[in-house]
Amino acid sequence: MDYEKLVVVMRRLALEAGDRIMEIYQSEDFDIKAKSDESPVTAADEAADALISAGLREAFPDTLLVTEEQSASHSERADTFLIVDPLDGTKEFIHRRGDFTVNIAYVENGVPTRGIVYAPAKDRMFYTLADGSTVEEAAPFVKDKIGTQRTIGVSQPDNEALMVVASKSHRDQATDDYISKYNVKDMKSAGSSLKFCLVATGEADFYPRMGRTMEWDTAAGHAVLNGAGGRVIRFEDHAPLTYGKDGYANPFFIAYSPDVDLKET
Repeated sequence: MDYEKLVVVMRRLALEAGDRIMEIYQSEDFDIKAKSDESPVTAADEAADALISAGLREAFPDTLLVTEEQSASHSERADTFLIVDPLDGTKEFIHRRGDFTVNIAYVENGVPTRGIVYAPAKDRMFYTLADGSTVEEAAPFVKDKIGTQRTIGVSQPDNEALMVVASKSHRDQATDDYISKYNVKDMKSAGSSLKFCLVATGEADFYPRMGRTMEWDTAAGHAVLNGAGGRVIRFEDHAPLTYGKDGYANPFFIAYSPDVDLKET
């Protein structure tokens, strides 16, 4: 893979998709449908998916593309593939809460090595560079010109005063029970893959997820966190979270700074 080209293409497509999403987000009304699993899908999901998919297939025709909105892709398999969630946080989008993201990632041998997470309503964009390190680019964003970047990295936390981020829409008692094992200074809620990015920037120390997710929900954020020095492991056995699994479904997991003293699950 030409990583320089990949970064440029992912960034441009994320920005283009973000513009289309915001057009619909700022309209007076938009249609909401239910998919086969009863999860919601909007015109913004579909428009962003069409735009990103076309761009990736044109730029990288020999690489498998797996995308949430194209169910036919969910039965395909490869060691190396692109994976997309064109609008992660659809519920946040529907309720106009702003915590939604465009997610594009590249997976190699089960590991998300490159990715971009763009939150158009919040003017925040995080992505990996060709060398695998992670940056946050400052707004305003120009599609054909990269702006001011800052390299980001995970925290070196005081385990007596941890910062935790948890899901805004999927918080449950199991999550609270696990968090209660730690000395927590503060806890914040966030939607979509922004939670990975808050750990990547050091704004949070760890993010536990005891709930259903799919690989397209997490791959881009996982790549961003990897590039910032963080880790994502399976909740049950603390083994690395890998990709290309059957059905592209994830187990429960923990995303964290390596300096967090993890408790037994």
